[in-house]
Amino acid sequence: MTRSELLQQAREQLENGDAKAALRLVRDAAKSGEPTAEIESLLGEVLEESGDMSGAAAAYRRAIALDPEDIDSAYALGDVLFEMHHADEALAAYTRITETFVDQSDAWVSIGLVHFSQEKIDQAIECYEKALQLAPDSTFACNSLGDALFASGEPEQALGLFQRVIELDPEDPQAYYNLAEMYYDTEDLDAAEENCRRALELDPGFDYAYLTLGNIHLDREEMEEALQAFQEFLLREHSPAAEDIRSEVAAVVDGLKAELGH
Repeated sequence: MTRSELLQQAREQLENGDAKAALRLVRDAAKSGEPTAEIESLLGEVLEESGDMSGAAAAYRRAIALDPEDIDSAYALGDVLFEMHHADEALAAYTRITETFVDQSDAWVSIGLVHFSQEKIDQAIECYEKALQLAPDSTFACNSLGDALFASGEPEQALGLFQRVIELDPEDPQAYYNLAEMYYDTEDLDAAEENCRRALELDPGFDYAYLTLGNIHLDREEMEEALQAFQEFLLREHSPAAEDIRSEVAAVVDGLKAELGH
C-alpha cells in the first residue's frame, strides 16, 4: 500500500471514529519515507481524537516546523494548548498566526477567547473588535463579542450581535445557544428553552445545549426531563477541559436517579 493510500485510509478510519486503526495507518505511513507536514498534521488529529493532547501538540509543532505555512496545524496547535489550559502557550500560537497570516480574523477571536477564559473581558472585547475589522460578517467574532458584552453588563448590545449572527446565518446553532444562555441568566426560562431546542434542532450533538436544557428543567422541578438532558450531555462531552463540569453533572445525575428511584 502506498503512502497516500495509507493516509487516505487513516482519514477514513478517523471519520468513522476508529482512532486506534487510524493511528496505526498514520504510523505506517510515517515509516515509509521522510517526515512531512501532512503526516504530522494528520497524526496530531488522530492523537487529539484519542485524547493524547500532549502528543497531538508535539505533532502539530513538527508539522509547522516542516511547513511554516500550514495554517490548519497552527490553529490546531493553539486549540489543543487552550484545551490543555496552557493559556500562555495558546496565546503564543494564536499570536504567531496573526503575525504570519495578517488577514486571519479567527486568530484574533481565538486570542480573545483565551483572555475571556482568564476573565480579562476588556482585552477579549478588543480582540473581537479587531477580528470584526478584518471580517465584519464573521459569525465567530459576533458570537464571541456578544458573549463578552453580556458578561460586561451590556445585554442589549449582546442581543443585537446574536440576532445579527442569525441574520447572517439562520442555521448557526451557536447563536441560538448564546441567546438561550442569556435568557437563562435573566430567568426567562421559556425563551431559554425555545432557543436551546432550536440549537439542538440545528445540531443534535451540541453538548452544552443539553446542559443548559437540564438546568432549565431542574429550575422548573421537572426532574425526569432534567435527568434525561444531563445524561445526554454526559454522553456527548468527553473533552479533558470539561472534566470538572462532567464530575459536577455526574453527581447531579446520581442525585436525580436516587430521588426518582432509578
